[in-house]
Amino acid sequence: MNNRIDHIAIGASSLENGVAALKATLGVTVPSGGKHVAMSTHNCVMQSGNESFLELIAIDPDAPAPARTRLFTLDDPKTQARLKERPRALCWVVQTDNLDQVVANSPVSLGEVINLSRGDLTWRLTVPNYGHLPENAMLPVFIEWSPGPHPSTMQRDLGVKLNKVILSHPEPDALNAMFVQLKVDHLATIYKGPQSAQAFELSSPNGVVIID
Repeated sequence: MNNRIDHIAIGASSLENGVAALKATLGVTVPSGGKHVAMSTHNCVMQSGNESFLELIAIDPDAPAPARTRLFTLDDPKTQARLKERPRALCWVVQTDNLDQVVANSPVSLGEVINLSRGDLTWRLTVPNYGHLPENAMLPVFIEWSPGPHPSTMQRDLGVKLNKVILSHPEPDALNAMFVQLKVDHLATIYKGPQSAQAFELSSPNGVVIID
């Protein structure tokens, strides 16, 4: 099984606010992406190295209310309060070539697998029930793209690179055991901390930046 980081999701109270804040932080303007009709969200995207990308995502104010809870806890009042302060790390997404096996072998429920599309892109994604992320977003969301070039190859390279996903957890050994079972233990750095927290370390034109 080939598992690797696909992209990181950074949430914002609005795309306009998020783009402005990331320009100040990273020194680049994240280009517009598109809309997710099924989730009533929209995004901006750019390459982040090693066939991965950075996604800045927000609720689409022009879209109708979705039929289901939005991805990445965007409907959660706690998340919305955090995003009013500044863009925040929401989730990391792992690309796999066998999504069904990942779901079957997972030590905890990853939610249902849904089919999504945008333009010519189609993919399958694990979507936890009620919008909550497994283990307080410590576990990644898993994605399986349809055959073809990875979306990052069609995105702009603005000199931003993901160095590492940093996770803090009260029981790092227990979390790492889950990672081993999911075959993602090589993809994140785990530290012991008082509560679950995640951050992304990025190299950028403004130097090394951590977004949490």
